[in-house]
Amino acid sequence: MKRRTRIQYTDTQKGLMWDRWQKGESLHQIARLFDRHHPSIRRVLAATGGIRPPTRRRSVRALTLAEREDVSRALVAGQSIRSIAAALGRAPSTISREIRRNGGAERYRASRADQAAWDRAHRPKTCKLALHPALAKRVADTLQQQWSPQQIAGWLMRTFPDDATCQVSHECNDPAVPAQVRPLKHMPRRVSSCRAPGAGAGGCKTRSSRRSPASRAAGFRSGGGVRTAP
Repeated sequence: MKRRTRIQYTDTQKGLMWDRWQKGESLHQIARLFDRHHPSIRRVLAATGGIRPPTRRRSVRALTLAEREDVSRALVAGQSIRSIAAALGRAPSTISREIRRNGGAERYRASRADQAAWDRAHRPKTCKLALHPALAKRVADTLQQQWSPQQIAGWLMRTFPDDATCQVSHECNDPAVPAQVRPLKHMPRRVSSCRAPGAGAGGCKTRSSRRSPASRAAGFRSGGGVRTAP
């Protein structure tokens, strides 16, 4: 079988695949339409379990491409963020965030910003810890030291203020999140809420057990005692 270079199908091509698939055509027939082998078609269809995904639509609250082009022209003209926001009928914080996350006033480009916004809106998103192994290891190490998720998030923000790839929300590093979004198997299941090292006296306050009174009583009767967090 002749080997072909893998390609990325466009949304239009994927839509055509789904149209043909729903009409009852086989994978081989659809593959011939694109001059590809059928496994490449199967990979696209199997990604959503053989069910056509809903058409993606932009949120009505999101900036449009036309508004981003107005922002770009206004920046070139030297207008302030508040004047741009007033002209578009948007909040100044919205315009400020849009400019900041797309390179700043000097590097802002409307088309590139619009595509980046479309990419960011894609769901579901891959967990940040899975994308950055070094960050995941830092989080795992501090969890092993009995730091709370909020302490870890604050410490990373203070230690790496200018590097977003080294920061993470406390909701992402909470040991209570499902295991499939925690790439490191040695992350503890439970963690004590402690002060960070050097933060002064006060000791540790462990999270209260959620076991029912009946289950705790059964544990005492069996001689098991009370379990403590690892």
